[in-house]
Amino acid sequence: MKYYDYIYSYISYLWKESKLSKRKFAINHNIEESTLRDIIKGENYQISLPTIYKICESRDMKLSDFFIEVEKWKESVKK
Repeated sequence: MKYYDYIYSYISYLWKESKLSKRKFAINHNIEESTLRDIIKGENYQISLPTIYKICESRDMKLSDFFIEVEKWKESVKK
């Protein structure tokens, strides 16, 4: 798996755990629903730093903390 795949996987996990529709999750995180669908699908998509920042901002999370969480997620998925 490439690193961005873990980012997509982590964001997908956040969406599933929220139990919100894709539309509601996207609205709550200030991103387009189509962007969330692309992230979940993960094929031929390059997530931008501004998109990650919007997700972090809506979660009251620092960008550095987001990547720390992705690293933790990466380790848990590998097991």
